[in-house]
Amino acid sequence: MSATQNNKEIIRNLYEQAMNQRNMGLLQELIADSYPGLQGQLGAAGFEGPIAQLIKAFPDIQWHIQHLSAEGDQVTVQWQWQGTHTGQYLQVAATGKKVSNDGMAIFTLQDGKIIKAQIQTDRLGFLQQLDVLPADPAALTGRPLHKDWVQFIDKFRVPAAGQQAFLDRVRVNRAFLKTLPGFVTDAAYTYSEQEGDLICVTVATWANQEALDKAKEAVQGLYKAEGFDPGTFFKRLGIVVDRGVYAALEER
Repeated sequence: MSATQNNKEIIRNLYEQAMNQRNMGLLQELIADSYPGLQGQLGAAGFEGPIAQLIKAFPDIQWHIQHLSAEGDQVTVQWQWQGTHTGQYLQVAATGKKVSNDGMAIFTLQDGKIIKAQIQTDRLGFLQQLDVLPADPAALTGRPLHKDWVQFIDKFRVPAAGQQAFLDRVRVNRAFLKTLPGFVTDAAYTYSEQEGDLICVTVATWANQEALDKAKEAVQGLYKAEGFDPGTFFKRLGIVVDRGVYAALEER
C-alpha cells in the first residue's frame, strides 16, 4: 500500500472506527503527540476533547464520509454527521431535535500519524437547527424582506486572543455602511463557545444588488485609504470567515 493510500485509511479509521464506534483508545495510534487540539491540549486528548463534547450532547451521533482524497502528506475529507440533541452542548440545553451538520477537514500526516488539522463546519446551519439563530435571515434584522432587497451575511469564527481587535473592526465597518446609499438596515449577533472562540454573524440589508455592489467598492476604498488588509488581519488573528448573499424567498 502506498503512503498516500495508507494516509487515507488512517483518516477512514479515524471516523469509522474511533469516532463512530467510540473506540477512543485507537486515537493513540492515529494522532501524533504534538497534535494541537482546539482547547489547548496536545495529542490524542487534544483531538478527543471536542469530539467527546459532541458525543455527550448527541449520544447517537454518526459521521458519514462523503468524500475522501489524498495528495502528498495531506488528506481531505468531507462528511455529514447526524445525531439527536439529548444533552446540553456548550450553553445550549437539550432540544431533542435530530440535527445534521456538514463539515470538511484537511489533515496533515507524518510517519503514519495526524499532526495537524484544518477543520471547517457549517456553524450557522448548526446554530439555526438548535434555534440559537433563526432559520430565516430576515428575522435577524427584525424586518420583512422586500423582494428587491438583498442581504450580505458574514459568519466569523474568532479565537479568544483576537476578539477585541475583531469587534473594534466590526464597529468601524458597521458605522461606515450606514452612511452608504442603498443601505436598509444591519444587525450583528454573537455566540461564545466553551473553548473560547466567538461566533459572530453580521447581516447587512441593501435595497438591491446594485447598491450592494457599490457598497463593496466603497468598503474596499475605505480599506485602501486606511491601509487595512482584511486578509492579513484575518490570518494574523486566526479568524475563519464564511459569507454569502441572500435574497427573499418568494411565497408560492
